[in-house]
Amino acid sequence: MSKAIRIHAHGGPEVLKWEQVPTPQPGPNEVLVKHEAVGLNFIDVYFRTGLYKAALPTTLGMEGAGVVLAVGEKVKGFAPGERVAYAGGPLGAYATERVINAEKLVKLPESIDSKTAAAMMLQGLTAYFLLHRTFKVQPGQTILVHAAAGGVGLILCQWAKALGAEVIGVVSSEAKAEIARAHGATHSIIGYANLPAEVKAITGGAMVPVVYDSVGKDSFNASLDCLAPLGLMACFGNASGPVPPVELSTLAAKGSLFLTRPSFASYMSAQADILTGAAALFDVVGSGAVKISVNQSFPLEQAAAAHTALEARQTTGSTVLIP
Repeated sequence: MSKAIRIHAHGGPEVLKWEQVPTPQPGPNEVLVKHEAVGLNFIDVYFRTGLYKAALPTTLGMEGAGVVLAVGEKVKGFAPGERVAYAGGPLGAYATERVINAEKLVKLPESIDSKTAAAMMLQGLTAYFLLHRTFKVQPGQTILVHAAAGGVGLILCQWAKALGAEVIGVVSSEAKAEIARAHGATHSIIGYANLPAEVKAITGGAMVPVVYDSVGKDSFNASLDCLAPLGLMACFGNASGPVPPVELSTLAAKGSLFLTRPSFASYMSAQADILTGAAALFDVVGSGAVKISVNQSFPLEQAAAAHTALEARQTTGSTVLIP
């Protein structure tokens, strides 16, 4: 038997239950992985509360790292004992063991331990597609990153700096501003109250070509006002709640802006995209250009405490759950 964190109803952290479950067996094209670490992400909160839908009961979690225990029929390229990681679902990472399609897996280089891998796969691959595909950041550009001291934010700041961009990081406190600046942000802004004016001052009135916003409702309008004409708003999260409906005429009035809601599933559904993104991620981490800050860890059975800390903005960088 295995253990897993499951939910039987939507709600607060209290709905997370530590339960005994049958150890899954790999079917064709599947691999059984024994987790050594599991990543915590805000998307886990969305599924827990019901903002994102999943059939109940379910096991949460979108990324993990560990060791291959067994492989099913038709699996090529993986063998028991190999170290692997994955991100992006399907749900089921909050467990001591799980099966997953082999096409979702990547082998880990020796230089990256399982704890680091579990902390960086979902957030790092998200940063990859945001910087390289949603909007291809160029040297010399100034970009705006919300939640700059969070897991994705810290990776975005460092990776964008490595690409030659200048980063304005938006955070919720001076302590987090210091963290963002230590991880690649040239400028830091606390809160959204005067955000467009502060961005205008930093950029000399030019504003920015792209805003990466994972906050959602509370920051959305201020973010739009930070964009230069023809700028792109990449709203990739809803930490403060979903963004209300937007009038298209608003985008026109503010400079013919572009608005996108990129998702991991859309950008990272194909094996080729996963392998390309993972190779780029391992490269920047291996070179030291991006450092993964695993600032919190919780026993997997204490996932409720981890969710509470995440929602209260008490975490910085990445958080992992240890089975």
